[in-house]
Amino acid sequence: MNGARQRRPAAAAETPDALSRRSTATGRPPRALPCNVPIKPRDRVCQLIARFRAVYPDAHCELTFKNPLQLLIATILSAQCTDKRVNMVTPALFKKYKTAADCAQADPAIFQEEIRSSGFFRSKTKSILGACKAIAEKYEGKVPDTMDALVELPGVGRKTANVVLGNAFRKSEGIVVDTHVARLSQRLRLTRETDATKIEQDLMKIVPREYWTIWSHWLIWHGRRRCFARKPDCRNCEVLNLCPSGPVFIRTGEAREVENARDTRGVKPRVSRGTFSA
Repeated sequence: MNGARQRRPAAAAETPDALSRRSTATGRPPRALPCNVPIKPRDRVCQLIARFRAVYPDAHCELTFKNPLQLLIATILSAQCTDKRVNMVTPALFKKYKTAADCAQADPAIFQEEIRSSGFFRSKTKSILGACKAIAEKYEGKVPDTMDALVELPGVGRKTANVVLGNAFRKSEGIVVDTHVARLSQRLRLTRETDATKIEQDLMKIVPREYWTIWSHWLIWHGRRRCFARKPDCRNCEVLNLCPSGPVFIRTGEAREVENARDTRGVKPRVSRGTFSA
């Protein structure tokens, strides 16, 4: 070999499942490279999946629903409204309007008053009643389970369709990108885009498909509990060593100070506006 040193082949990155199993076996969160060590977005996602799964094992859609129609209506209502408020409006609504035909035949003026507290009640009424009319007439009262059919419904965009497909039908056709997912994807350097559609396209390239639905829940939960839009709680962040932005926020004072930072694990979830809007 003429005295030349042989380079060891680079070790293959561990899969999220392998990282999670090792974490469970040791009782410690998965280790990650320091944030100042270059790491490819796909490898960062792999480590984030293992970390988020350990930190938020119960992450789920926080809109209350029992069937695809209820989730569709709740998702439309959630535009510029908190999940908590939506969950206060929907029980009486779903008790009165049990089917798509019931909603399609509703008096718009009465329906508006029934959802008024969710905000933007006129446009939401138009979207919900229009979508339910189409479902009743074209799909025999059943919410369609394809992306193409859903986005043709009045008031339903790709984000709403992704919510319904992923959570009601367990189909992974895309990744929900709300304000939390967009903000965290940028801070984690998983995308440079600002448009939701382009952010989704970037994420779909690096997040394994089987995690597309839960990925958005993890980022939404983390955005509500740690990575706030203003003064993120970087000092207590469970993924700080995987986040290129955290050390910068701490150094520049954008992060919460020590006396204001607090551990919110186990605390009742914070809710924020705009979740799951169309």
